[in-house]
Amino acid sequence: DEIQLKMISDINAQFAAYQNNELDISGVPAGTEKSTMADPVLSKEILRYAELVTFGFQFNVSKPPFDNKKLRQALNAALDREFSEPILNDFTKETGIAVVAKYDVESTKTVGLTQAIIAESNRPRCDVFWNNEVLNTLRLEEKGLLAAYRSPLAESYPEQFRSQDGTWHGFAGRARVLLVNTKVVPKDEMPKSIYDLADKKWNGKVGIAKPLFGTSATHAACLFAALGDEKAKDFFRSLKANKIKIQGGNKQVAVAVGSGQLAFGLTDTDDAIIELERGAPVVIVYPDREKSELGTLFIPNTLCILKGAPHEQAARKLVDYLLSPAIEVKLALGESAQIPLSTEVKLKPRVETPQTVHAMPVDFAAAAKKWDAAAKFIHEEFAAE
Repeated sequence: DEIQLKMISDINAQFAAYQNNELDISGVPAGTEKSTMADPVLSKEILRYAELVTFGFQFNVSKPPFDNKKLRQALNAALDREFSEPILNDFTKETGIAVVAKYDVESTKTVGLTQAIIAESNRPRCDVFWNNEVLNTLRLEEKGLLAAYRSPLAESYPEQFRSQDGTWHGFAGRARVLLVNTKVVPKDEMPKSIYDLADKKWNGKVGIAKPLFGTSATHAACLFAALGDEKAKDFFRSLKANKIKIQGGNKQVAVAVGSGQLAFGLTDTDDAIIELERGAPVVIVYPDREKSELGTLFIPNTLCILKGAPHEQAARKLVDYLLSPAIEVKLALGESAQIPLSTEVKLKPRVETPQTVHAMPVDFAAAAKKWDAAAKFIHEEFAAE
């Protein structure tokens, strides 16, 4: 037996050869789908299957309207599209500057965009990186890929949430929390700490997002910085020993808890509150919230302008816009219930804040320096998950 492969680049010629019994398999030419489905013979021979495809658009910047630099600006956004896109659209309406946004997917949140920025660093295509966490922003800073810009609005933010030299700005935070299904977990067994994820009574019934991406990666790096390497490794080994369920992202953790597939899981407040407010039988627990404990980790969104950005002045306008009190209010009132960090915002958020619970003390720069070693360990421990 043998398989003969004929290379016929013209799909129409390929399909004609199939109909003439010269080929055993062929694609269906675009525009002929309906007639093929209606054919009494061919319709019985059609096989449908899923295929991974990436589509892209290129803009000719030598012709109107994209020859106008003020009309376009590239942005990479790791914050969930449903939360960031309306704000970017409002920016365009108010300023006339169009924002061409590239979004990341949940499973590789922030990492994919960061890798793209690094790959394009010799000729940047992106102007502004709106990151939903801080770790990968600091990785870019370490590589010298960020331009310094001291926004006039930056002074209203706490020093721990912004770069001293203006290379990045933090805003609109979220907390790392435990979301608990109250139909599965009795009130007297309610978890209070991230260490409860390793409690043997919940063996195989709790979950986290893979700690190599997004805020889960930031959390892991912060634990290595705060606890030291060995204690952090012991923590993650205890999770693995307890058969913790690794989910595709924080949203998937929250949904699995809301549906009762998991008893509880570690996620972010934006994903947790959506489950709570849609009526799922869940409660949000801020872990290790007492002053004698580790503390609840709060992670800001971050903004940075790329060094060599094609549209630096427009990029500065966007950063100023996103750091404004009005945007923090919008994000706080929106579905994701982001936590305002600016001292200019007096709104009481729908979730706890560093003013209402003990926040985990963290040096984000030190955490970023720990990341390579932490990532290597986590990848080895959870490679099969």
